[in-house]
Amino acid sequence: MTAKVRLYLDHPLAEGQSVPLDRDQAHYLFGVMRLGPGDGVLVFNGREGEWLAEVAEAGKRAGTLAVRRQTRPLQMPPDLWLLFAPIKKARTDFIVEKAAEMGAARILPVQTEFTNSDRIRRDRLQAHAIEAAEQCGGTYVPEVAELQRLDRLLDDWPGDRQLMFCDEAEVGAGRALGAAGGDKWAILIGPEGGFSDRERARLKALPLAHVVSLGPRILRADTAAVAAMTVWQMTLGDWR
Repeated sequence: MTAKVRLYLDHPLAEGQSVPLDRDQAHYLFGVMRLGPGDGVLVFNGREGEWLAEVAEAGKRAGTLAVRRQTRPLQMPPDLWLLFAPIKKARTDFIVEKAAEMGAARILPVQTEFTNSDRIRRDRLQAHAIEAAEQCGGTYVPEVAELQRLDRLLDDWPGDRQLMFCDEAEVGAGRALGAAGGDKWAILIGPEGGFSDRERARLKALPLAHVVSLGPRILRADTAAVAAMTVWQMTLGDWR
């Protein structure tokens, strides 16, 4: 039995497990993908790896999968957080999707002094993270946190987590990033209007902060997120 469809299920997975499908999942598998009884589906829940399941019951509004065997164990990403200031809806969605694809363990929207958007739909962004994991073959889904103010987040910053602070005003900085070490990290991307002087001063005073330049050109926030994660993964992450 082979499978061409991957599906995230918030349900325990084990050999012989019967997994109920809700209306949306049933519509996707049986109405959109045209699967039927006996067809295979790859499923994962972000905790127990990837499993091959078989369609046991197929209906318009519900269905059941029978879990057969594990195909891959859970593959955890590096302990990396991505902090970013929300921007326009489609570009915020892009940042979350790419962060999930590129190996972020946690995604934290933050409100800075120049953030253009003061609200997010956390449930919608979490759904985008799940969809990205489904499409890219991931077995782990990063949590998308609620929007929080950057200054309050820094008030309680963990004493064992390094912070890669991407500042467009610091061209040429960050060449010693690889010497910083540590296995707990976060990347901070600023808003479209950049960081305020007060935010820059506070970040530079943070003992675990490392100022990094992403090159001589000012990048859009969504491009900067991808560029920063690429730099970190190549230097300190699991791409080495």
